[in-house]
Amino acid sequence: MVKEPRPGRVKTRLARGIGTVAAARWFRGTALRVIAGLARDRRWQVRLAVSPDREGLRSCVWPRGVARQPQGGGDLGARMARALRSAPPGPVVVIGADVPGVTPARIADAFAALRRADAVFGPAEDGGFWLVGLKRIRAPASPRRMFEGVRWSRESTLAETLQRFAGLRVRRCSTLADVDEAADLPRRA
Repeated sequence: MVKEPRPGRVKTRLARGIGTVAAARWFRGTALRVIAGLARDRRWQVRLAVSPDREGLRSCVWPRGVARQPQGGGDLGARMARALRSAPPGPVVVIGADVPGVTPARIADAFAALRRADAVFGPAEDGGFWLVGLKRIRAPASPRRMFEGVRWSRESTLAETLQRFAGLRVRRCSTLADVDEAADLPRRA
């Protein structure tokens, strides 16, 4: 999942500490590194869920040859659920492309976890998550409702989300640090 890297539209909490242009530049560089690294791997197909929809679909920022789809409206949960539902059949993972520690090995670990589970999460150090994945074979719950009512960008985000996955076999993969604020940059970027 990516937003068009326009100053003032991306990484707004980070921008409070380093400015809107620097935050957009950081986001663009990090997202492009993550996307390029994952798109080279032939074990999976990378699709970008872009926002804003029309601008993201036409964007020259994102790599050619990588499929795109609009994120659509709603909160983060609604947009993630839409990305999960619209993916081709089989296991699927959704990530934010702005987490510096995302590597093909970490994505492969998430897909491996889905061989033994219905869902997988990549916890973030701040209490959220950088990855959610679903097996999507006879899953007993619909991703449409799995994120309803979750309070985003909080220490309790992952815990609240896991409550909605009750009844599913859930695994966790690597915990990663994300960059939300300027203080996160020196030790995490």
